[in-house]
Amino acid sequence: MKKITATIFIACIFYASFAQQTVNMQINSKANNQKISKYIYGHFAEDLGRCIYGGFWVDSNLNVPKNDRIRLDVVDALKKIQIPDLRWPGGCFADQYHWSDGIGERSKRPVRVNTTWGMVEDDNSFGTDEFLKLCDLIGCEPYIAGNVGTGTPKEMEDWLEYLNYNGKSTLADMRRKNGHDAPYNVSLWGVGNESWGCGGSMTPEFYSNQFKRYAEFCKNYPGTSLKKIASGSNGDDYNWTDVCMKNIPLWMMWGISMHYYTITNTWQHKGSATGFTEEEYFKALKSCLHIEDLINKHSAIMDKYDPQKKVALAVDEWGIWTDAEPGTNPAFLYQQNSLRDALIAASTLNIFNNHCDRVRMANLAQAVNVLQSLILTDKEKMVLTPTYYVFDLYKYHQNAILLPANFYSPDYNFGSDSIPAINASASRDSNGIIHITLVNLDPKNKISVNTSLNGSSWKQTEGQILTSKNFTDINTFDDPNKVKLAAFTDFKKNGDELTVNLPPMSVTLITLK
Repeated sequence: MKKITATIFIACIFYASFAQQTVNMQINSKANNQKISKYIYGHFAEDLGRCIYGGFWVDSNLNVPKNDRIRLDVVDALKKIQIPDLRWPGGCFADQYHWSDGIGERSKRPVRVNTTWGMVEDDNSFGTDEFLKLCDLIGCEPYIAGNVGTGTPKEMEDWLEYLNYNGKSTLADMRRKNGHDAPYNVSLWGVGNESWGCGGSMTPEFYSNQFKRYAEFCKNYPGTSLKKIASGSNGDDYNWTDVCMKNIPLWMMWGISMHYYTITNTWQHKGSATGFTEEEYFKALKSCLHIEDLINKHSAIMDKYDPQKKVALAVDEWGIWTDAEPGTNPAFLYQQNSLRDALIAASTLNIFNNHCDRVRMANLAQAVNVLQSLILTDKEKMVLTPTYYVFDLYKYHQNAILLPANFYSPDYNFGSDSIPAINASASRDSNGIIHITLVNLDPKNKISVNTSLNGSSWKQTEGQILTSKNFTDINTFDDPNKVKLAAFTDFKKNGDELTVNLPPMSVTLITLK
């Protein structure tokens, strides 16, 4: 009798476990309240390692398509995924950068030392006008981080006049002499970066006063209304957010930033970008998903002072940070990019989409050859990373209407710990087309998602997927297409419901027309 009972009990456990692999999801396809800001899909290009020099800005003798020294295959790749903005010159580098070093005749520009990232010489051949040319070629907005650490309000004020004034002045005429008659009309403007750390080791009380001082001299020249972004917290420093929201008038800032990096182990030993175990895979995903807790808590603080949500939470540095690749300069932060990293990017973007009432800007760190890159280069060679393909899938969410998705996720268990196995977001674009992005983090189990769209009808269903055999799989210069997008057809329509079978370790886009 005991043996039979035990057998039945085990069978019930097995059945329950199997049943958890089917998810019922309801999507409110009639929602019309929140727009997913295009700025959530922004990127970051710091004067660090080989992101600018050797990435975007190459030797004039390098045998690749170029405009001046701007590498055009990189430009074309970023144009394809429709990046909305590019943040520059930092990062930590911003608060040691003096814009006047990087204008005018290149042979006369001063050579400085990048004391933040590797003590390397910087000839300033890539400066303001080159950056604005890069953004023009990509078709994105520039997002400039101003120098509050070693700069002055006068220096920032002059930079804005050089950029944005269309009248007669010495600085506007200098811009014209340097080859750009019309003003650049740069509106996205960061007032310092990581002022709690590399931007000056400030307290929030001191920084909030500095913000008000600097922002007062950041003028709206005719034709340009500035979106001023305060330097916000390091991860879970909620006091920083509280003090800044309390001390800075809401009308003075468009947003306040938050920086958060996914770390597998410790800051001192972050782990390999390619040679990691399932335990490290699990830890990285758990670290990634923690960003939602941070967003909820920072948003609650912001709601106390800004219940109408006028101020954006700008997560303008995010991504996975691993140890640098062996044999490379550790200060250059060059790391490979695996399927795991693509799953982290997709999960993070789903979180941002679902919190678009407050998160209205984000910038992945970084675009080329640094941290969680979209693109890696080596002389003439270029490769697109798995993370690049996530942004290609998710570009349809930009400026679309959020459609809330409600469901209970099964767990992905590892040892005694667990995380939600799936995450998702959905939107409706200006043409009425619905896009659903679904992520399955479980490395072993397929999960079926039965989706109801509240009576909406559609005639055509299309799918694309990003997956691979192993979570450590990467794209290399010798094997550039190991992890790439493919058509996806493992779905079935039944009236106004759709069943989608998600493979393990996958990012899937479903399009309903």
